Amino acid sequence: MIYMENQVLSIRGMTCAACAQRIEKTVRKLEGVGQANVNLAGEKLFVEYDSGTIQLPAIKEAVTRIGYEVVEKSDTRQVTIPIGGMTCAACAARVEKAISKLEGVESVSVNLATEKAAVAYDPQRVRLSAIRDAIGKAGYKALEINSSSAADEDRARKQREIRTMWTKFIVSAVFALPLLYIAMAPMIRFVRLPFPSGLDMMNYPLRYALAELLLVIPSIGVGYRFYTVGFKSLWQRSPNMDSLVAIGTTAAVVYSLYNVFQIAAGHFGAVESLYFETAGVIITLILLGKSLEAVSKGRTSDAIKKLMGLAPKTAIVVRDGAESEIPIEEVEIGDVIVVKPGSKIPVDGSVTEGHTAVDESMLTGESMPVDKKAGDPVYAATINTTGTVRFRAEKIGSETALAQIIKLVEDAQGSKAPIAQLADVVSGYFVPVVCAIALLAGIAWFFGTSGDLKFALTIFISVLVIACPCALGLATPTAIMVGTGKGAENGILIKGGEALETAHKINTIVFDKTGTITEGKPAVTDVLTTGDIGPDTLLQLTASAETGSEHPLGQAIVAGARDKGLELLTADGFFSITGRGIEATIGGRDILAGNRKLMDERGIALSALEADSDRLAGEGKTPMYVAVDGQLAGIIAVADVVKKSSRAAIGSLHKLGIEVAMITGDNRKTADAIAAQVGIDRVLAEVLPQDKSSEVKKLQAEGRIVAMVGDGINDAPALAQADIGIAIGSGTDVAMESADIVLMRSDLMDVPTAINLSKKTIRNIKQNLFWAFGYNVVGIPIAAGVLHLFGGPLLNPIFAAAAMSLSSVSVVTNALRLKRFKPAARKD
Repeated sequence: MIYMENQVLSIRGMTCAACAQRIEKTVRKLEGVGQANVNLAGEKLFVEYDSGTIQLPAIKEAVTRIGYEVVEKSDTRQVTIPIGGMTCAACAARVEKAISKLEGVESVSVNLATEKAAVAYDPQRVRLSAIRDAIGKAGYKALEINSSSAADEDRARKQREIRTMWTKFIVSAVFALPLLYIAMAPMIRFVRLPFPSGLDMMNYPLRYALAELLLVIPSIGVGYRFYTVGFKSLWQRSPNMDSLVAIGTTAAVVYSLYNVFQIAAGHFGAVESLYFETAGVIITLILLGKSLEAVSKGRTSDAIKKLMGLAPKTAIVVRDGAESEIPIEEVEIGDVIVVKPGSKIPVDGSVTEGHTAVDESMLTGESMPVDKKAGDPVYAATINTTGTVRFRAEKIGSETALAQIIKLVEDAQGSKAPIAQLADVVSGYFVPVVCAIALLAGIAWFFGTSGDLKFALTIFISVLVIACPCALGLATPTAIMVGTGKGAENGILIKGGEALETAHKINTIVFDKTGTITEGKPAVTDVLTTGDIGPDTLLQLTASAETGSEHPLGQAIVAGARDKGLELLTADGFFSITGRGIEATIGGRDILAGNRKLMDERGIALSALEADSDRLAGEGKTPMYVAVDGQLAGIIAVADVVKKSSRAAIGSLHKLGIEVAMITGDNRKTADAIAAQVGIDRVLAEVLPQDKSSEVKKLQAEGRIVAMVGDGINDAPALAQADIGIAIGSGTDVAMESADIVLMRSDLMDVPTAINLSKKTIRNIKQNLFWAFGYNVVGIPIAAGVLHLFGGPLLNPIFAAAAMSLSSVSVVTNALRLKRFKPAARKD
């Protein structure tokens, strides 16, 4: 049997779509690898492989071999523990030995000078408290711990990278600007710019050339990575964007060096053929573009960062009757945790003592706090607003609802939408084709201009520099990252790029009735009386009689009386009449509650309320007759109440041009009544649970693209059959395997919001792809001299580099516009 495993690897060193394509192609060639997808914007490799055929180290080695750094996504935690009491090297060695003996400790290094132990450990195998205990048993004191999560480290790493990019750009700009001035000032004829006479190109050509050479060296130095990575990729026959920059600027520098030697040999005319400023300014502009791109790419994952930042760092636990504050990493399943008003709940669990209201908006988006009492669940990162409670920890670390949501969003951001396939195919051939075009255009112009090498070189460099594979590689993943992240912020979890793309094509949505369109629990809707007693008295007497009943309708009547604050009276006798109703005696009065059959058997006339009973049944409600002392007293109607948001949500879907169907096991009359209330177009009634998927299949056979909305449990087969399965969750059951989209609230307004988000994201991707393709399709021929061929201008390589830098930045910036997406207004 084949067991496929999934792993996420962080990749360092990718610069463009060609890099991502190369990694995917290399990994997919390995025997045992089922799938490999690279997210360029997120710098992640998502790989599925058969662990019986190939192991993860072999995959990592294959990626490393082609020139990229790979970091396995690991649960290993790094912690720095300050230690008191060490006096010499022997002490440090003793502490190191004590910690390293623990199973699950991967590495430990004790620094005597700083009095700290740096420990890497697997929290699944050893607890932080055990490491502290080991230090104590060795005779030393473990002081307050400073722990850092993988998310914090990744954030810090990306910030360092951005700072490094800006520093490189500034250094390069400091030298490139005077270089550009020296090169261009003598050529500006219409205005005399100040210029040092000692560098006059006509009088001191060699001095002028050497000054340009000295100024270009720092720019080449800070841009060294373009050459190391670019030429290595070229050597391995997988050129990327770095290769284009490296070839173009190297050609300019080599040609310029040749002319420096010509000047030194006395051929002073060569001073007009220097291209040092082209190389320096190209490197500077590309470093600027990369810096802006890094900042923008960082913003695409803001949603994940926000989710990761929600979890508190510490928890107050009760041990041996005393409260103590400990790092969140030390909380164990079964610990009793105290949460005070205004504090965040650290892990998932169940309340054991106290009563409070919890703000769960960070998980569900629902603004109203939820009341919590003993036995109720609480979730990590939610905020305790009023009372102090104690709860027992049940899920910690990666098992919490918050961690599951983060994983689901990360997985979605690593997936690819089918719309990206064309860009992926083009990216694989893009750089070699550009190199070929640059070479052919350069050669053609060389012979077309009777051997003008300077002109041909300008064409060659311009084509190489203007081409932008980055824009192609970033067009789709950046939009998907922002779109899925925005969905998560609004309580909509989209499980992948394919689901995101398919959702915008949906033209029919099928809603399950019970628990989706309706609340899923019966409630009292109407209380009608014959006039002998008031509605509240009738409800009070009936509820008091139904107290001993286990029937859902009876329980709904009891709940209705309690909701109105009515006092329930003691029943002296209670009899359940199977299939009919109940009978009880309250305060000496005989109460009979049930259906028409029961009343007919007891000879109770119903004519006074018969028309009302038929009307209520026609509205999808269940009328219950109530007789007091042998006389009809009234009717109490019970129904599964329609959710407040259902009608508004279905109206919003109609505005999007989507047909709405309802599927239910109820009889046709009841189903039609509910459908009329909310505006359903098509009713599929009296459908058994196992037949729901067949009904979805019939709709698909009509050529419709169908979404199914259900609770994700009874409707699992239909959710799986539909083109898009949308599961209504409670905000915690985020691992519904059958669904493609999970709505964390039970608010149906999230359905049109999800469809709208899909439409806007796909529109954004199309805009990005249009720009990325359009830029290259127009830019490369211009750089190759097509306009010049018909008497137009010739593109300077410096402007080509500026255009290339801006193209990738513009694609990412366009994707960031999705952050302004707002869900449809909710109607209560």
